[in-house]
Parts: sequence; structure tokens; C-alpha cells
Amino acid sequence: MRRMFQKLIAGVCCMMLLCGTVACNSQGKPANGNGKEPEVTLTPEPTKEPDATKKPEATMEPTKKPETTKEPTKALEATATPEPTKEPDPQAEGTIMEAAAKLGFSFGTVANAYTIRDLTFKMMLMDDFNSITAANEMKAYSLLDQKASQWSSDGMPVMNYTQADAIVSLAELLGIGVRGHVLVWDAYMSDWFFREGYTNNGPYVDTETMKIRLQYYIEKVITHFETEFPGVVYCWDVVNEAVGDSTSDYDASDARHIRTLRSGVKNQFYHIIGHDYVELSFLYAKNTVEKLQKENPEVSITLFYNDYNTFFPEKRDAICALVKSINSYAKDAAGNYRKLCEGVGMQSYIGGYGVQEGCMNPEDIGRIREAVLKYHDLGVEVHVTEMAVRNYDEERKAEHAEFYGELFKMYAELNAEETLITNISIWGLNDNPWMDKENYSYKMNGPYCGLFDEDYRKKDAYYKVLDALQQAE
Repeated sequence: MRRMFQKLIAGVCCMMLLCGTVACNSQGKPANGNGKEPEVTLTPEPTKEPDATKKPEATMEPTKKPETTKEPTKALEATATPEPTKEPDPQAEGTIMEAAAKLGFSFGTVANAYTIRDLTFKMMLMDDFNSITAANEMKAYSLLDQKASQWSSDGMPVMNYTQADAIVSLAELLGIGVRGHVLVWDAYMSDWFFREGYTNNGPYVDTETMKIRLQYYIEKVITHFETEFPGVVYCWDVVNEAVGDSTSDYDASDARHIRTLRSGVKNQFYHIIGHDYVELSFLYAKNTVEKLQKENPEVSITLFYNDYNTFFPEKRDAICALVKSINSYAKDAAGNYRKLCEGVGMQSYIGGYGVQEGCMNPEDIGRIREAVLKYHDLGVEVHVTEMAVRNYDEERKAEHAEFYGELFKMYAELNAEETLITNISIWGLNDNPWMDKENYSYKMNGPYCGLFDEDYRKKDAYYKVLDALQQAE
């Protein structure tokens, strides 16, 4: 009943926004009344590194259909569609979100500055998901405000939460939880954050100054979202992708394989703060959460380490070593080790990068299963994050659907007796056949990766997943 009420209110708000835009445009002005479309500051699309290194998810406007094709919201009116709409099987009623809840995990997806303005996307969110992650808007390089930091009276960094708040506010309205992503990540990190006076070319600060800045940043960001949107951000990826992929990335004597370099560029967190910057970041985050809990016992925020290639043995074992290191880093007043890291986020870009070879490999399902069990043995939660079941071949949609079903059958079996996985988040959400092969998302996700088609209609893959979960209930 509560969710139906939230959907009704959200629908009314969306329609009011839509009507307001139309009304203003009918007078020859945009809805903001200043003669210009509202400006949105976006993170530039990154250049993809070689296959071994995964890059960030660019908050870019979704690739559009050719102008001669009807808009997605009018697809049902078209006389010819690329593929017949999948009709739900009479035995497949319900949603993945509902089936997942019965097996102990939430079901999420990704949102950005563009998608939250799309009415069709918002309606899909209400119907099918109870968790979202901001693509880039909650990352440090998006939040940090250089000019304001330069004028800061106390010398501490200043954040601009405008775009992030818009996403979290929508989630709060819809009754959807948010995975906070991410507090500390060396990739694309603003170099000026490490320099004196927050300038682009000043000298780098010393270790103690950088520790103070990092602690301040982590505390302020976690506190902001919990204060402004109580209970909405239910977890944080404290550190992202700190484990290297090859011996050129890390010190070979370090079992944690912490990056000292990324594509030849120094990891300034490591070089300025020290080899324990990951552990220190978790300590700052845990102290902040506990401080908030003293003020309000209902505060519940779980702290995660998040990375890619988490189901390949060498990297998996390095991540296990890192989690053990984090959770043996600090002691409480009684002399017991504090559990600073409470979960592992397993990014799940499954299949060949930019090519069909390696996609829908049954051996990956076995590797993922083994990795989940190993992380669980560390006494932490597991989130399956940033999932994209890659497929670059339209003719293999049926095979893709079957693979997706088998993958979720494995997840369901893992959760059958004990809850090992508490969230699965899909980032390769819908097909995009018009995407250029050089597009970042083409390589990261694949044009036929989705549970939904290009018009947000549920595909066979959706129903295969739904059936797998319902059969396990």
C-alpha cells in the first residue's frame, strides 16, 4: 500500500513537471523561464584504457535513435517494430524485484543526470527496482568544487551536491534505497585536491595535511546524505578499484596488490597518504557512521569495498587479503579488532570487452559462485554491482536470455539456505542497437546486453531471470 501511494505521488509530480514544461514552451520559453535550457554539468566521457583496466561509467546523454525512428514513448503506436513485444507468460507474473526480495536481496540499477529526467525511466524504476546507484554524480571528482575550496576559510575542501542530491531526492520520493558510490577512487581523481591551495600546479601537500583533508571529505559526504535524506543511502562503496591487475600496477611483495600506478600515472592517495590509505579510508568512514549512530540509533549504513574482475582467482585472492587487512587495522577500547569493511561489491561486467568472444561463457558462472563463497567466508556481505551481461550479436539474444537465467539460478541457489548476496544491481539495463562501436558503453555493456529492450520493454532475458528466481522460492 505504501509503495502504491509513493508511485501515485511520484506519478503526479512527474506529470506536473511535464505539464509545466509544455506550458512554458507554449509561450516560446523553456520551463526555467530564462530563455535557455537548464544547464547540467557532466563528467566528460573517459577514454577507455586497455582491456585489463576498467574505466568509470560516463554520465553521458543516452545514445538516441535515428531521427526517422519513433521516440521510445510512442513505440507501441508504430506499425512496425524491430522485434515483437514479449508478452508475459501466464506463469511468470510479478517482477524480479519482488522475487528477489523473497530470496533476501534487493534489485537495483544505475541512474544519472539524464535518466532521472526521463519519465519512462522513472516509471520503470517505480515498477521494477528498489535500489539505485548514481553513475558518477556521487564520486569525489563530481562533488568537489575547486573554486569554492580555494576560497575556503578553514582550508578544507568544499563540495557541490546539486546533481547528486537530485538523484537521491528522486530515490527518496520513490521509496528506493541508494548505494553510495564512491568515496575514494584514484581514477580520474582531481589532482588539485592533493595540492597546496587546491591549485592546478602548486606543490603537493604533506601526508598529515592530506589525511586531514581525506578524513574531512569522507565525514562531510556521508553526513550530508544521511542528514538531508535520512535512511536513503543504505551503504557506501568506501574505496573503489584499489587492487591492481598486473605487477606493473603494484608492489609485488604486497599481497593486497594495492595500486601504486594506474596506466603509468601515480596513485596520489598511495604516494601521499601511504600504503594504508585504503584501511585509513575505511576507518574514517566507520568512525563517521558510528558518530551518526550515537546521534540517531536508527542510522544503518554498510561499508563496502568495490572492484571489477572480482571473480578471477588472482584478483579475488588479493581482494580477500585486502579485506582481512582492513578488518585487522584498528582495535576498539577492549582491544578487539574493529570490522571496518562489512561488504564486497563484485562488479559484474561479464564477457568479452568490446567483442563477442568470451561472452556468455558458462565457466564464468562457476567462477562467480566460487568468489561469492570466498568473500562470504570473510564474514562480509556480497553485492553484485555494475552488472552487464555482455552481448554484441543480435542473433544471439535467445542464448543471452538463457545465460542470464542460468546466472540468476546460481544466485538463487546461493541464497537458498543462507543470505550470501544482499543486492544485485544491473548497469547494462537495456539494449541500444544504434550505439557506435567506439562508444564507451558499447564496449563496457554491449548493444544487446539488456533485460529491457531499447524502449524499456521487458525482454525474454527478463522473464528467464524472473522464472529462475520464482522457481527457487
